[in-house]
Amino acid sequence: MAASPSQSPPSDHQQNQSSSSDDDETNTRRDADIRARDAFAKRLRERDDDQTKKKFKAEPVSHESDRSKLSVEELRKRSRHVYLKSRKEKKIDELEQELADEDYLFKGVKLTKREEEDIKLKRIALNLAREHDQAQQMENVDRYHMPTGKSDETSKNDRYREDNRYSDAKANGQSGQNFEQRKWEDEVIHTALPHFGSLDKDAKSKQPKYDYILDEEIQFVQQLTIPGVNEFLQQKEKSKLHEHEDENKRKYRTLLESRKTLPIYKFREDLMSAIRDHQVLIIEGETGSGKTTQLTQYLFEEGYCEADTEDEDEVEDGDDDDNIKLPDGKKKTKKKMMIGCTQPRRVAAMSVAARVAEEMNVKLGREVGYSIRFEDCSSERTIIKYMTDGMLLREFLGEPDLASYSVLIVDEAHERTLHTDILFGLVKDIARFRPKLKLLISSATLDAEKFSQFFDDAPIFRIPGRRFPVDIYYTKAPEADYVDAAVVTVLQIHVTQPLGDILVFLTGQEEIELANEMLLERTRKLGTKIKELIILPIYSTLPSDMQIRIFEPAPPGGRKVILATNIAETSLTIDGIHFVIDPGFCKQKTYNARNGMEALTITPISKASANQRAGRAGRVAPGKCFRLYTSWAYQHELDDNSIPEIQRTNLGNVVLLLKSLGINDLVNFDYMDPPPMETLRLAFEQLYALGALNHKVELTKLGRRMAEFPLDPMLSKTILASETYKCSAEILTIVSMLSVNNSIFFRPKDKTLLADTARQAFFVPGGDHITLLNVYNQWKDTNFSTQWCYENFIQFRSMNRARQVRDQLETLMERVEIEILSNPADTIGIRKSICAGFFYHTAKFSKNGMYKTIRHQQSVLIHPNSALFDQIPRYVIYFELVLTTKEYMRQVIEIENEWLRETAPHFYKTKKLDDDDKVKKMPKVLGKIKAELERNYS
Repeated sequence: MAASPSQSPPSDHQQNQSSSSDDDETNTRRDADIRARDAFAKRLRERDDDQTKKKFKAEPVSHESDRSKLSVEELRKRSRHVYLKSRKEKKIDELEQELADEDYLFKGVKLTKREEEDIKLKRIALNLAREHDQAQQMENVDRYHMPTGKSDETSKNDRYREDNRYSDAKANGQSGQNFEQRKWEDEVIHTALPHFGSLDKDAKSKQPKYDYILDEEIQFVQQLTIPGVNEFLQQKEKSKLHEHEDENKRKYRTLLESRKTLPIYKFREDLMSAIRDHQVLIIEGETGSGKTTQLTQYLFEEGYCEADTEDEDEVEDGDDDDNIKLPDGKKKTKKKMMIGCTQPRRVAAMSVAARVAEEMNVKLGREVGYSIRFEDCSSERTIIKYMTDGMLLREFLGEPDLASYSVLIVDEAHERTLHTDILFGLVKDIARFRPKLKLLISSATLDAEKFSQFFDDAPIFRIPGRRFPVDIYYTKAPEADYVDAAVVTVLQIHVTQPLGDILVFLTGQEEIELANEMLLERTRKLGTKIKELIILPIYSTLPSDMQIRIFEPAPPGGRKVILATNIAETSLTIDGIHFVIDPGFCKQKTYNARNGMEALTITPISKASANQRAGRAGRVAPGKCFRLYTSWAYQHELDDNSIPEIQRTNLGNVVLLLKSLGINDLVNFDYMDPPPMETLRLAFEQLYALGALNHKVELTKLGRRMAEFPLDPMLSKTILASETYKCSAEILTIVSMLSVNNSIFFRPKDKTLLADTARQAFFVPGGDHITLLNVYNQWKDTNFSTQWCYENFIQFRSMNRARQVRDQLETLMERVEIEILSNPADTIGIRKSICAGFFYHTAKFSKNGMYKTIRHQQSVLIHPNSALFDQIPRYVIYFELVLTTKEYMRQVIEIENEWLRETAPHFYKTKKLDDDDKVKKMPKVLGKIKAELERNYS
């Protein structure tokens, strides 16, 4: 029997039509996603402009010639005088009107005694105000004047000043009122008293007496001295000639003289000549040579902020002085260009910009400004702009050719941060496109030949010498605990060395807070035996207002010690630093491509970083650097340069960043040190599985939103997936608790049983992520109590840090247009959100009684501290893998295999996930029944 036409198999033409329709549908969805992504990026830029804190507000420019000659302090003083004069007249008028009203309203009315006294006092005050000018004339009479609150500079020539009456005594090293009388009395008393003992008794009594203060001491050996070009300022003799100089002029003159003492000043002409002759220049100079602050000013003084452009289009005639007509009919426009200088950290950008503005005698935010994330201190008049590397990358979005810049300076290039390496490839391409753009690569310690080869064999300009010498000291033997050794060295310097501030380099916030507590405890014990010691921490997550405290001078007779991460290793100049303590370690990101995990590990620093740290002691005075390791370790155990961050980090964020900048060909991107191709391939695979990239390796709208979070892409996807399951508030808490590196619970050795019992009291069904949510919610219910953390063996410091991270993530949620919703009862929705981000980290229980990861088939176990340790769920998702005695999964939750197909169908549609009906029975545990394996939470 012949088959009916409706049952005939489809032809090749029909198959082609169906495939083409599928392709059209896919392309339609792709185009719609790209349009949504671009619209989101546009809204993001507009929101950034609205939320960016404008530190400088545009003001109308005054055309008064006399005002332009005055300094800022003089203008402020003049404005204050005008305001006080108008306020005086206004208050006098108000008082006259008030008395006139009372005379009119209460005329003939009997007033109380108190009301009569008030009116009498007002009349007296009015008469005194009217006679104020006559009272000022009476003060000019030659008579005794009460001491005023004037500064020392303004009252130095006051003939009524007490100190000036005894200038002869002060010249001989003697001072004070009635000095001659007191001296005569002392001599008479001395001759009237009997004296015994040897003749050198007074000399012996004047010798200083020392108490035994320190219990332990570290022995150092001086190996070498890094020379300086000028050990002492030679301007002390000239200071006497300017005693009567105005304070502002004296300050500006001091800054000018200080600029001339910098090593770079001697090579100014040669440096400017090299910049004129070459488009790209590699500048290598030691720490303290003045590269960061002086180079931008030299370029400004040479006229690099003015660029002449010719425009053939007709322009309406006007009175603009910047427009000049050429003989051939073209128009020449004098356009203000900017000099941009990048810094790896925000504190460095802010402090250097303030210093340059002070040296140029301009207001910060006008001619000199800075730009960091969420804070813009610049205006249309800005011609010298300091910024972080990330802000310059952000400017590429709005101005791909950076046409408003005439010179770009990439400072501290030796750090090789992620953003710096990306900037190298971008600015190199722009320099080829814009021949008039000047590109300067500057650093204190870098592999100059390597940089020169990368930038098309650019010439190298070396600035020899540093400003002050630095003595290098090494320990005789290695130190076991470098944090304790650093604390001992601080106290040792404070007791034995002359005044001068101390800078200590530590690896992170935990060590800084630990050293802070140790120093506070030991200084309290010593009490008044030592001088005042001010302890100031600084690290990247510290608020800006607390970071600025390190620039405040130490109290008279005291000393400040600054506990810093490598944030103080670069262009940060802190006045008064004479001593540097270098333990020789720092925190570096390491990435394990095998399990896809990234961690911060404490590693030895490089020789370049060690020299950079030592240079911090020779910026403002001769200094000393105490290295808490041996000279042999420096020569044989430290690498010459640090490994670039791009080669030791997860490239998921790098790919998202470059894609958001519009760079699609990441394989052939011009890297100075290309990342491992295997790591780059894994990053593409992971981002495609997460939905951040489409099948054509283009950034999707989801990927554009993920790029806004400074997190691992899997954590970012988890936060975005919470929008679907209406549990964004709970996911924010879980992500912030996961970010504190598993340091929530405290387990002291002498109270292990109590600590384990307290931790188990927080266990809830579902897994460790839900347990962390329970801990945070209970802490929140106690109004973030410190005592509650102490009673439950929870570290308050870690909880407080998680709270700060959550506040920052909550701000970013509003930025990516996600409404914060709370649904604490829906633990399934919370676990599905985590599954949507961490489906890569899935493990399945196997026949041998262990878990195996689905992706790599690696045998792992649940960590003993986990809430699921006594249970055996079929499928689990873990946050990270740790290797102690065995390979353990940390922070585990229980999931269902259907959730994997629901949250990641594109990844698990070809995977063979067993159905529960086909799964063989679980292996029985001898001696236990099912009821005993289930934990009772009631």
